[in-house]
Parts: sequence; C-alpha cells; structure tokens
Amino acid sequence: MMRLPHLLMLAMLGGLLPVEAVTDSIEVRKDIAYANDGEEAHRLDLYLPQGDAPRPLIVWVHGGAWRKGSKDSVPIKEYLKSGWAIASVEYRLSPVARFPAQMHDIKAAIRFLRAEAATFGLDGDCFSLMGSSAGGHLAALAGLSSGNRELEGDLGDHLDTSSEVQSIVSFYGASNFETILGQSTDHGLSVRVPALKLFIGGVPEDVSKMAVLASPVHHVDKNDPPVLLIHGDADPQMPFEQSV
Repeated sequence: MMRLPHLLMLAMLGGLLPVEAVTDSIEVRKDIAYANDGEEAHRLDLYLPQGDAPRPLIVWVHGGAWRKGSKDSVPIKEYLKSGWAIASVEYRLSPVARFPAQMHDIKAAIRFLRAEAATFGLDGDCFSLMGSSAGGHLAALAGLSSGNRELEGDLGDHLDTSSEVQSIVSFYGASNFETILGQSTDHGLSVRVPALKLFIGGVPEDVSKMAVLASPVHHVDKNDPPVLLIHGDADPQMPFEQSV
C-alpha cells in the first residue's frame, strides 16, 4: 500500500539533508546481521525512537561512488524526532563485488526488516528508501525494481518476503546511465568514469545491457511507489539533468 502522506512528511522534513543528531531517547542497535552468512558487509544499524510501535521506517543507503563509505554515515537522524525509525544498511562496495551485488544486499535487508518488523516494532507497511549520491541511485533502483529476479537475488532467509517499499527519496542520485556521461562536467567525468568501470564493469556504451539494468528510469511503471528527487541545479558532481 502506498502512503503518500508519509512521503509528503519526508518532503517537508527533507529540503536539505539534516545534520546528524541523536538524543538519549533513541535506542541504537548496531551490526544486526540481515543475511546470516558471516559477511561483514551484510549488517545494518537500527535507530529506534521512543514512542508507540509500530514505527514507520526509513531504510538509509549511504553514498560514496559505489566504492566507499559505510553505514556509520547517517546524516538524516533528525527524522528520528518525528517518529521515524532508521535502518542504515551496509552493502558490498564495488571493489569487492560488482553490480548487481549491491541490489541483492539492499533488497535482502528490506526483506529481513519486514520479516522481523514485529520484533523491532516497525510498521511493515510503511517503509521508505532514502539515499544520497550513489546511495540515492541505489535507493531509487531498489525501490523501482520490485520483483525483478535479476536484481532481487537469493540472499538471506526471507526470500518469500516482499522487498517493496512505500516511498523513495533520492538526494542527487543518478537515474540514467545511458545519458550520464554526456551530461557530466569534466570534474564529474574524472570521478564517474573510474567509478562506473568498477561498478558495472565498463563505461555504459561498452556494457549497455548492464547500464540499462542499473538505470532506475528503465524500471519505472504504474505500480511503483511515489518518488521524491532532491537535486541542486548547479551540481558539479552529479548532473542535475539526471533528476530532471
């Protein structure tokens, strides 16, 4: 079930990425394994605000050009004050595992969180995916590709549980790898070309099938949840046209 009011709430709170803030009233559960395979990358941190359960959940996906970063970076903790729980998900980075491994990880984390929603006091019918930069791209792709077997993977113990989410928020994330290089500044290209080679195995024109599979815009259909794109129109790193 899509819950547009919750997306609007996120929009009102999320004009800019908030600063990190945690109060004593927040319960933090660190390094929860979501795949039970011993892989260090397959862990998440769960931030639970005080208040009546079940709580709506933001699944946060960190950025870092798909090749760096960690779940320790959670610049959206202000949402905890409004009653949202946050799950910051670790995923395999591109120097370790090429796409679509990252999708398999994020979707496995969502399935785990939904299957264990009662345990953690979460509302399994109100999950929002959110991320910035590479994390924004991954959040959009994961949220728009529900049911795609190539992207769902077979990771974790809850393969019969849905990985659907009810809303998506992407802060300056990529949407279309087929057009991204032609839209990029020289600075953007200096970062993006090597990052894409690690992530999808080459520049998009050389790995066109993989570039299409990894592009959120190619997964859009009438059954998708609402999506909020937030992007500065003078961004020198990620082309603004990716959100247009």
